Formats: sequence, C-alpha cells, structure tokens
Amino acid sequence: MTKQTLRIAIITGVYAPFLSGVGVAVHQRVRWLLQQGHEVFLIHPEINDKYPKDICERPVLGLAEAQAFPNFSSYAYPSQPLLLYKSLPEPLHYRYWNDTELLSKFQPDIVLVEEAGAMRGFYSLFLQGYGRPVGSDFRKRTGIPVVSVFHTDIVAYIRYYLGNYLFNLLLLILPIFIKQFSEAYDVTFFSSLEQQAKYKKLKCQRSEYLPYQGIDCERFHPRNICYDPIPDDHRPTILFVGRVTAEKNVNQLLDAYPLIAAKIPDVHLVIVGSGPLDKEIRRRAQKFKSGITIWGESHGTELLGWFARADVFVNPSVTENFCTTNNEALASGTPVVAVVAPSTAEQVSPGLNGFLAEPNNPKDFAQKVIAILENPHLKAELSHRARPSILEFDWSACMQKFEHRLYQLVEASRKC
Repeated sequence: MTKQTLRIAIITGVYAPFLSGVGVAVHQRVRWLLQQGHEVFLIHPEINDKYPKDICERPVLGLAEAQAFPNFSSYAYPSQPLLLYKSLPEPLHYRYWNDTELLSKFQPDIVLVEEAGAMRGFYSLFLQGYGRPVGSDFRKRTGIPVVSVFHTDIVAYIRYYLGNYLFNLLLLILPIFIKQFSEAYDVTFFSSLEQQAKYKKLKCQRSEYLPYQGIDCERFHPRNICYDPIPDDHRPTILFVGRVTAEKNVNQLLDAYPLIAAKIPDVHLVIVGSGPLDKEIRRRAQKFKSGITIWGESHGTELLGWFARADVFVNPSVTENFCTTNNEALASGTPVVAVVAPSTAEQVSPGLNGFLAEPNNPKDFAQKVIAILENPHLKAELSHRARPSILEFDWSACMQKFEHRLYQLVEASRKC
C-alpha cells in the first residue's frame, strides 16, 4: 500500500549552516521526510554579512542533497544575530516578512514550528524575535494543524543567566507566558518525559511526549575507531562536543580536569566545538599544556573518530534537553558522564552506560570520570552496554513515530 504524501511546512529558528543541536536535528528531519516522498517547504533564517564569516563556509553533511530533492522548496526569512551570541540567528519582526502569506501560498497539510520560543523572541526576553507566535494566525484562519516542536529548555537558560533570585521573581509570571504561548499550537511535542512534566507544571497546554529526537546509529558506531584524529596518541581521553558557551558549563570541565589528572596523570581532555567562550577556555587551558586540547569545530569522519575513540564522553551542562551528543557518544560505544539535568536520566543509566554527577560539583564530576578510567573492567562493561541502551532512539525509528503522529493530526483536522 502506497503511503499518502503530505505537504509539510517547517518553520525553524535555527538551520544549517548555523551550528547547534537544533539546526542539526531540523536538517536531518527535513532529509528524512523528503526521502519518504513528502513535499517539504522549509522556512529558515537567512545568512547575511552580519554573521561571522566562518559560518557561511561551514561544511554541512547532506545539505546539498536535501536541496536537490524536487519535492523541496525553501524561504530564507530576514534575520539578525542574537544579542549576546552573534553566531546564532533571530528572525526580524513580522512587519519585514509574513508567515501567513508564505503558508497560504504553499497550502500545507500541516505546519511544524521547530524552536517556537526562539522564533517569538524568548531567547532575547522579547527584545528581538518575530513578535508573535509563528503560524498561529494561519492556524486560526485555516484550521490546518500547527505543531510546536520543543528543543531548548528556555526556562533553564533564564534561570542560569539571571540567577535564582531574579528567576524566582519571574516564576510568578512565566506560567502566564507559557500558557498563552502554547495555546497558539494544536500540540507541543516533547522528546523528554521529564521536560514535558516540568512545562506542564508551568501551564504548558496540549503537551505530548513523542521521542522524535533521534540520531543516526548507523553513522555513529564503534567501528569509527578506525578514524584517528591524533594518530598514535594512546592517552586515556575524555571528550566534550558542543557549543563553547556559558550555559554548557564548559568552564567546569577545566575545574574538574586537575582533579582527574591527580589520579590519572596522562589523561587527555579534548574540547570539540566553538562559541563565545573560545578565548577564555583557550586561556585557561594553557596552564595544563598538552593535557587539554581545544580542537575547535570538527566534521565528517574526524568527528566520528573522536566519538568512537574517546574513553569517556563528558557533559557538564545543566540546561540540556534530550542532548544529541550524549546519544551520539553512546551509539559510538562510549560511556557518558553527565550532570543531573532534565532528560539526562532518560539517556544515562548509572552503572549501565555511564554515570550522573551532581550539577555544578566539579569534584563529584571528576570522581565519576576517575571511577571509569581507573577500572578497565567497568569501562569495558559500560562501553559494551552503551550502544544497545540507545538503539531505540535511532533516527528512522523515531521519525516513523513522528510521521505516524503527523498523519493522525492531519486526518483529525480533515474530519473537523
């Protein structure tokens, strides 16, 4: 039986070549839907001369392939750099472009809004952004289902940057904003049960758990150990991959490193990624000489090699949603030490595929890493169980569930 093809509009706050977990996820989702024969209209931020030059030149696997599909079309909306992070975009106000007009011309069966909060301006506390919930006007006019796909725990970001005192004051009004915002959509998909529960308490309306945040388990695989970014380097390696930003707590890796090195003298910390804290991290790393390598961005087989060759993958971030790099490490057969944060307990099972440490506690974090590196038998057991623990989140399995839910929403809207 031939599957019905859908006309799917996807509006995203981040897309390639902007580098973030959200951008990577949207790119993979677009490719998968195109491969299934669906017609995809992607509305994404433009690249312009306001952004750093290296963004425009960044290689993105499969980007040209997606654009070559005959069932793919796109529109780049006017954007500007985020106030405090020039490497990520924010859309210009709706007076510069109109989502309702674009959607009316395309006539979709369903609309997906990826990172809806960023589109509205939550990232900049409404100082930037589109100015209204994207897609909501079109939904009211047509009855076509519009879905919000949750990626970033913006509430955690607000708490991180403003501190507990100001956050507790904002907590009095945050539920009002979240309730009003979520009511603009037919449903908000959460890839984490813990995140869904958290936002339901904050009055998020029509929320639904759907494990859509998958990874390519065929691409991220233990066999990638054949790719060696630093040939003949046999030191025990702990690896971080991600944006080098304050909310990722990268500085805490440098706090934990000397505690680890005191027990494992030849340990090697590799930080892969880029971001606004680059200079500070490089400056702090200099005191540890060759013990810490700030690698910068990595792509292709080199990145696959890092994931597979690392002895422990480390993630000190307290603001994670369903972290993609945690899953990529596990799929590569590498145990993970992460801090307790929303959804990490859904990825890391202590003693099974890694350990969870106390947030903002470098000593506890270091002890968890040392426990793995000092015990070859434990490391082997964790590595052996890492990949099986995450196979249910293979991209194809997650997207089949996602596609099935889209069919249900479209069918329900047609009956209405």
